[in-house]
Amino acid sequence: MSADSLDCCGGLNNVDYSQMDMSVLADLTEPRFCVAVIAIIFNPFFWNVVARWEHRTRGLTRLFGGPYTACYSLAVLILLLNVYRSHSITVAMKAHPRWEPLDNAHVYYAGAALMALGSVFVISSFMALGITGTFLGDYFGILMDHKVTGFPFNVMENPMYWGSTANYLGLALMSASPVGVILTAVVGLSYKVAIAYEGAFTEEIYRQRSQRCKHK
Repeated sequence: MSADSLDCCGGLNNVDYSQMDMSVLADLTEPRFCVAVIAIIFNPFFWNVVARWEHRTRGLTRLFGGPYTACYSLAVLILLLNVYRSHSITVAMKAHPRWEPLDNAHVYYAGAALMALGSVFVISSFMALGITGTFLGDYFGILMDHKVTGFPFNVMENPMYWGSTANYLGLALMSASPVGVILTAVVGLSYKVAIAYEGAFTEEIYRQRSQRCKHK
């Protein structure tokens, strides 16, 4: 495009940027949005710090009188934190208006399909791993005999995390909420960081067990 054609329309200098919809950016500083972000980031940070502390000191095992009781207690706390996280995300989405480009039947049903798929991954992961396999039992010395390779672990790595992320994205789409989509991205990023820390640490736990078995 030539300079003359830009000049004839006034060019970009005549665009009134004050009329642009900046509501989504404004939403990012709203208190309920910030609370949701904090809840999302805090959860995996908390359970990784506590689980590593337990692995190093066996503090929870001593406190609760055994590894299974300690693991179950941490599982209950993690579930409560996740309930609060989901609540804070829902509150943040409801506090902001629906976004018209997302507010249609196609997007709604796509969101419903994502929630259904995510739920399948979360539930099947839990059934395959059990309570201790799901809630960091490895860190309590409760090790699995074999790596789980059946569904859904034969479809993807860390299906529970990504299934949970799909649930939040599905909810955001069904609610036509751009804030929900942004919060889902924060969920995915927090899980990505958690996986990087958990994966290497868990592999080291099982490597140490293999070495102990070889020396017996």
